[in-house]
Amino acid sequence: MIRRSASLLLAATVFAGALATPAFADGPVATSSAAAQTAAFEADRASILAMAGTFKVTFDMKETTPWRAGYTPIPPKISGGHEVVRVVADTGRTIVLQHLLVVSGDAGNTVVVKHWRQDWVYEPASVLTYAGQGVWKLDDVPAAMRAGRWSQTVWQTDDSPRYGGWGQWTEEGGVRRWRSNWTWRPLARRDAVRHPQYDRYLGINRHSPSPAGWIHWQDNIKMGLVDGKVVPFVQESVLNTYVKDAGFDVKAADDYWAATKDYWAAVRELWDAAVVKGRGVKVAEVAETGSASGARLMGFADDIQAGKLNTADAVAKAGVVIAEVTR
Repeated sequence: MIRRSASLLLAATVFAGALATPAFADGPVATSSAAAQTAAFEADRASILAMAGTFKVTFDMKETTPWRAGYTPIPPKISGGHEVVRVVADTGRTIVLQHLLVVSGDAGNTVVVKHWRQDWVYEPASVLTYAGQGVWKLDDVPAAMRAGRWSQTVWQTDDSPRYGGWGQWTEEGGVRRWRSNWTWRPLARRDAVRHPQYDRYLGINRHSPSPAGWIHWQDNIKMGLVDGKVVPFVQESVLNTYVKDAGFDVKAADDYWAATKDYWAAVRELWDAAVVKGRGVKVAEVAETGSASGARLMGFADDIQAGKLNTADAVAKAGVVIAEVTR
């Protein structure tokens, strides 16, 4: 459960894209009766909570249209694995989902990796957005665009920020979906480790529940600096498909979370305090680990589970690391 103070102050805000704020995806939500608003709110919550569970995940990534002369798209890539997604907070208007990746190790053992986290906030006042080159800022959501909408903020494996956006849950053709505004995002590891010409994404995210589970579709423009100007390089389509599945070592993920959840709750609080204090935060990006704090914060959690470090000492060490990387 998220503790009060900085966490709830941050949850009362929101998180979307900065750099020169991208255009809105839609206009204000049409007014409706109180009963219709309540029904829509409950349907939205059900769609978000449906993303919790145990899943076989497929990540399908493809660069499509080059936007810069001479650029050759890289080959498509399909990967996958298993994920456990747990609800770690639900206050009604705020829902926090933690993803835990479960993979087989080299020795046939099960390895659990704390994966991304998604925070959903109803009618947020502001959003933590990526502003490029290790900078995130709290951006106000225009008052006219808040009613009936949810923000989604995504955090990296060590709970440092990744990206945020806001949008409305709708239904077209019998399919429910949430579509974000245009959001900026840092490079994913799959691209960052290649050190490409581009250094960020500008995209729209869509989430939809399906009979088998749910999907996350990303429509990305890969962008980079050329002569001091951010320009497009190539279009990318990413479809992440989550299919309900319990035929893997779910217990390993739940055991990891049981051992480390108090530590990670404190780490979330530390990050939230840093964001609130600076109306945003600066954290150096690292290709292999996502952020300058990634390896150390993840390592402290592993040491807790292994019995090498108690939670209080791990939290103290995490505080030192976060203070260091956010100076």
